[in-house]
Amino acid sequence: MKSLLKLKKIKGDASFREFFRNQEKNSIYVFSKKEKLKNLLIYDAINKILIKNKILAPNLLSENYLNHYIEIQDFGDQTLYEVLKNKKNNNYGIFKRIIKILNKIQLIKDKEIKNFKNKLYKLQEYKKKMLFNETKLFCDWYVPKILPKAKSIKFNKKFKSEIKKLLTKLNYKNDTFVHRDFHVSNLMYYNKKIALIDSQDALIGNKAYDLASLIDDVRLKTSEELKEKVFKFYLKTNKKIEIEKFKKDFEILSILRNLKIIGIFMRLAVRDDKKKYIKLIPYAWQMINHRIKKQNEFKNLMFLLKYNFPKFIG
Repeated sequence: MKSLLKLKKIKGDASFREFFRNQEKNSIYVFSKKEKLKNLLIYDAINKILIKNKILAPNLLSENYLNHYIEIQDFGDQTLYEVLKNKKNNNYGIFKRIIKILNKIQLIKDKEIKNFKNKLYKLQEYKKKMLFNETKLFCDWYVPKILPKAKSIKFNKKFKSEIKKLLTKLNYKNDTFVHRDFHVSNLMYYNKKIALIDSQDALIGNKAYDLASLIDDVRLKTSEELKEKVFKFYLKTNKKIEIEKFKKDFEILSILRNLKIIGIFMRLAVRDDKKKYIKLIPYAWQMINHRIKKQNEFKNLMFLLKYNFPKFIG
């Protein structure tokens, strides 16, 4: 890799990637020895799809896949999280701009593109089995740290059964480009425009998923009033949506996503010694508690969580 003396290491994320800034060239070097197929090759392929559809995403400047890195366009340090976190009531105007970006993303029809190795990359489908396995991370990492072994086994069996039932209640087909981590920490404010990063996990999935990711973002605390306003603005800009069916999918996916996030954050703390993520878990619970009261379908899951984690569900 280019001499690290000329590059400045910058703040990373929850992945196995490392990031280095070349200030002379206005570029970022993304280094990833572990999971490099996803973090380098697929990441750039997804960016190509976004750019092709006139969505601002990092251009590839150079690649050295053999030595585990790519060089991409630098969008600076200002995420929309940084823009919004100090605003007293957050900023509905910025969220309206984000929804317009999301609408553009959801119009993407491309499902395959050639990567920088000149091979075709095809987007996978976000199947129910994948959603189930992601939610199961809650059982694998969080539950064993909180409940005694015998209670954990009993809980996990009932929990998995309830999650499978919820997945059968989803209405919308997997027919939409889903970024999968569509939240304000992955949206950059660059030259007065919004750019999208961290897109390597994109799939073809449920139309409600990215909206749930944005509105019920564990990193940025927002009021219930703002959440509702952003949700209604999305509906206003998507007239063909069947509101009740979409709302049900949104709430199911929000709960499943936040259960997954609790599992992932515990895994980051335990396995990777990234303990800063632990402090975000209570807000993930808060959003689960908020959404779980919305539908009768959640009744069994609510009682199960309330019995085992009474501190968070009430």
